[in-house]
Amino acid sequence: MASLSTSFGGFFERSITRMNTLRGQIDRAQTQIATGQRIERGSQDPAAAAAQRVLDRRARLGEAAMGNASQLAQDLALADRELLSVSSLLQRARELAVAAASDTSGTAGRAAIASELAQLSDELFARANGTTPTGEPLFAGLASGAAFARNPDGSVSYIGTPQVGSVPLGPGTSIERGLPGSQIFEFSVDGTPTNAFAVMATLTAAISGGAGDPAAAAREALSGLDSALDSVSRAQTIIGTRAVWVEMVQTEQRNRAVDLAERRSEVSDTPISEAIVRLQQTLTALEASQQAFARVSGLTLLRALS
Repeated sequence: MASLSTSFGGFFERSITRMNTLRGQIDRAQTQIATGQRIERGSQDPAAAAAQRVLDRRARLGEAAMGNASQLAQDLALADRELLSVSSLLQRARELAVAAASDTSGTAGRAAIASELAQLSDELFARANGTTPTGEPLFAGLASGAAFARNPDGSVSYIGTPQVGSVPLGPGTSIERGLPGSQIFEFSVDGTPTNAFAVMATLTAAISGGAGDPAAAAREALSGLDSALDSVSRAQTIIGTRAVWVEMVQTEQRNRAVDLAERRSEVSDTPISEAIVRLQQTLTALEASQQAFARVSGLTLLRALS
């Protein structure tokens, strides 16, 4: 009787342990199927868990770099649009200068031209101080305020920084944010430093009666306007080149993100079809264990009573 009790006690403990193990496997499989995650705790697969942490960190860094690239692309696109407008208004100013240089313009005609030039000058100032949707200046370099300011005498000066800073887009890759306004709106005419605002102001004043020969003054202003247009054109080329570079980097970022996602999936995601098969097999094993336990328990009880 004691031997029977001892034997059944061992069988009972082994059966309970086995069934509890199977229930744990069932719970884990069900959780994996529901969440799609193969690893619930690092202790289940330390090597895979460590690999997953590395991949998660790379994913976070990649997302940050993609965010930087997206923001930089937007800022460069805004700068390009502003420069396109600047180029258009400078071209219009040149057309007006050519008209003013004609002896047939007359006093009234030049007055109308001067009025439009004054409006163009105001728009030029506004464009040079263009900002992003969040209020950050496009052409002030690293400064947080306006790029240009009007002096008490009416002249305009650059008050930003000559540096623009770089935006990190990944390991070993960074691209400068844009261009400082001094590199766009300041230049030299016949060796004399000046800026687009001074050229416009001088032209406007000359044909408004500030010059003895307004037509000659208008002709002289053409070289300054051409220099301004050349400077803006160079800036557009640089901005456009950087925008293309950013686009290429974004393509690489997207490709890396896909590769990384696939690698993370291999390491941490649950193969659903395999998990379902494993769950079904474990359920079958548990059912068989329960039936065997019931049969053996019943037989043992009968023997004990006989």
